[in-house]
Amino acid sequence: MRLLMATPTGWRREGNLPAELTSFVGRTRLLATLKRHLSETRLVTVTGIGGVGKSRTVLRLAHQVRAQYPDGVWFADLGRLQDAGMVNQTIASALGIADQSSRAESESLAEWVGERDMLLIIDTCEHLVTGCAGLVHELLEAAPNLKVLATSRQSLHLPYEHVIPVPPLQVPGDDPAENLFTNESVQLFAARARASVPDFTLDEDNIGTVADLCRRLDGIPLAIELAAVRLRALSVEQILGLLADRFSLLAGASRTALPRHQTLRAAIGWSHELCEPAERLLWARLSVFAGDFELDAARFVCSDGRLSAERITNLIGELVEKSILLIKNNDAGLRYKLIDTLAEYGEEWLDKLGQTEQMRQRHLDYYLSLARRGEDAWSGPRQIYWFVRMRQEHDNVRIALEYALRTPGKQPLALTLLSSLWFMWVCCGFAREGRLYLERALEANPHPSKERCKALWVLAYIRNSQGDSVGGQTAAEKCSSEAVQVGDSRAVILGSKMQGTAAMLQGDMQKASALLGVAIEFNTDNKELNPGLLPAIVELSIVLTAQGEFYEAESLLQDCLQVCRERGELWLSSHAQWALAGTRLATNRPEEALQSVREGLRIKLHFHDTLGTLLALESSARIFVALDRLPLAALLLGALQQNWKSAGLPQLGAPFLSDDHNACVRECVRRMGELAYKSAFEEGARFDLEEASALALGELDALEDGS
Repeated sequence: MRLLMATPTGWRREGNLPAELTSFVGRTRLLATLKRHLSETRLVTVTGIGGVGKSRTVLRLAHQVRAQYPDGVWFADLGRLQDAGMVNQTIASALGIADQSSRAESESLAEWVGERDMLLIIDTCEHLVTGCAGLVHELLEAAPNLKVLATSRQSLHLPYEHVIPVPPLQVPGDDPAENLFTNESVQLFAARARASVPDFTLDEDNIGTVADLCRRLDGIPLAIELAAVRLRALSVEQILGLLADRFSLLAGASRTALPRHQTLRAAIGWSHELCEPAERLLWARLSVFAGDFELDAARFVCSDGRLSAERITNLIGELVEKSILLIKNNDAGLRYKLIDTLAEYGEEWLDKLGQTEQMRQRHLDYYLSLARRGEDAWSGPRQIYWFVRMRQEHDNVRIALEYALRTPGKQPLALTLLSSLWFMWVCCGFAREGRLYLERALEANPHPSKERCKALWVLAYIRNSQGDSVGGQTAAEKCSSEAVQVGDSRAVILGSKMQGTAAMLQGDMQKASALLGVAIEFNTDNKELNPGLLPAIVELSIVLTAQGEFYEAESLLQDCLQVCRERGELWLSSHAQWALAGTRLATNRPEEALQSVREGLRIKLHFHDTLGTLLALESSARIFVALDRLPLAALLLGALQQNWKSAGLPQLGAPFLSDDHNACVRECVRRMGELAYKSAFEEGARFDLEEASALALGELDALEDGS
């Protein structure tokens, strides 16, 4: 088979391994040991102190062995995760899974991994050891071809775990016969020195001083790298002298700390002291971010009377120059990141300054503002930008939510943030996470309010999208009831709309028609296209098609698509195209139906719309039956059965969708014969969602009888 299509966000068979941003020095024996043990066992945990190079070593290893894993190497970073209950969701997100179901996360993860031959890297587990160990055990039990590589400051304490400690780099003198110029620590210093000062040369004049410096730093990579950056302003001799002073100050400060922890802390503290006061202050304030962040976010969150937004722009550059901040440059723009060890140091200083609460509140304020901007712009021409942006901001949104949920007096802000992000939960692949957070926030805010009403209809939207129509109906009814109490007419309408969606999924087309019709009538003059007007139009068209009112259904959908074209709305238009394909198929126009469903699928490539893709593939299978392309239909039916397992309730549990699916299966079996159907079905069951989409789009070669 030959794959021709572009890969949708999150669906990458090769994995999501980050690029190596710096050259890798040394560790030849360690890498060989890791490779050997990874080939012999299914769980390897790499341990060591912060800054010793665990993550960097594992990343180098992963790039070396990635070709050995047909289903990819996948990387999940837990470094800034605070809530142990979100371990499973974080790993699912890293794997690109958009599980719409309400099942246990570990169950859906295990089904997604299934028979895949893949390597999962879980980075920075030490603060979440219990949760990580439980999940790893479940996954390895359920997925026979899975291997796990973890990094942690302590082991996961699993019986079949192979623990490999990462020692500091070898320092001059460890091997008396070694040439100083080939020593690992010296080579790392030289490599990072050349990156800071391009004309730096390691020679006979400075090799002795560099060797002394590396010995002083105990061969800890992060400490060596921080020291090398100082060559922009100091000589090697000056660096060594200043560092010696730093250790003298440290000697009596922490008698209980391990020597190498003292070394690392000394190196970070020394680097901290060599920063200008404003740089130190910004370093501390930036520690409130999780993962990476944009310049605008730093300017908003960290600015006040002491640090202006304009000054922060320059200070960011200085912290990059000093290797405190890393730069991440991708198609979406420039972003910055504090590595975990430096972030922890910054957090301590922020606490000493008494500014933690102030910065956490500013961080929450920024992401509240961002969520509202995204909500207002979602149904417009920058929809793909907001999809990409909010997936990038996922870690920071989570940190802001956790702060609001656990801080007395801030819980109403959690409701506001969560409900403003309805598009992130429903459209960007985070339905399960949104549901968990909303249920927590509603429990923490039990009294009726407009904020609570909005959260209830968002929860209904999510539950319906998971196929949990009973849960969706319950939340929607509660929304309508409480909205009457607080006088929120908009929430009454949206609550009714979500009840209409639940009724449609339950097969009560008469009730659905009435409720959706009311929502459309009251939203016609509303500028908000989604979640009120356009979804109601698409769903009403589905109801009309089921009732045999084909002309009315198609007319509604054409009007909907026209509005989408005028406003630049893509996500909803892909659903409208899917619904239009169903109407055209019902009126014996399979070629036109195929055109519509393919247009919807092409749009979905820009989003992480697992549910919408599966529904489009269901229609594609039925269309191929109508076009007498039965082997293609059977292949898709096999792919659907496999991929629904990891996405949620098959056919959303909707009777009209399940009836269509079962009829399609029966027709294929009747016309192909059981043996031919079974053969094609089993081949299709090996397809992932990307390959199945390519097949439906005609962009994947497949054998067809007579084609």
